[in-house]
Amino acid sequence: MEIIFILAIPVACIAWTVTKEEVFREIREFCVDKSTNCKKLYQRKFFYLFTCEYCFSHYVTILMLLMTNFTLIYPDWRGYIIAGFSIVWIANVYMSLYNLIRIDLKKQKIITQKEEKELPS
Repeated sequence: MEIIFILAIPVACIAWTVTKEEVFREIREFCVDKSTNCKKLYQRKFFYLFTCEYCFSHYVTILMLLMTNFTLIYPDWRGYIIAGFSIVWIANVYMSLYNLIRIDLKKQKIITQKEEKELPS
């Protein structure tokens, strides 16, 4: 059962990196543009998947389930569905916690910089 929490870690890492980090900025900007400017609905939705960490985590989870054959509760297709949504949920909790930590670190950095400027030379 603990393996589900481990499988959610790379899902969260990959989904966050692709949708939020600077290394994929150009690709993400391209996808944002396509997700708003394509004429066909399915094209807009396809490109949107690469801009939303929650949406993208579903596809990363599917890939992870294919790689690991992990199921939850049932050993058949139902187990894959339950495992998939469970991993997505846990991965998104991880990403939310990571985002809160990053915000707090940025806040502390700004406060520190402000206090350093206010110190007498």
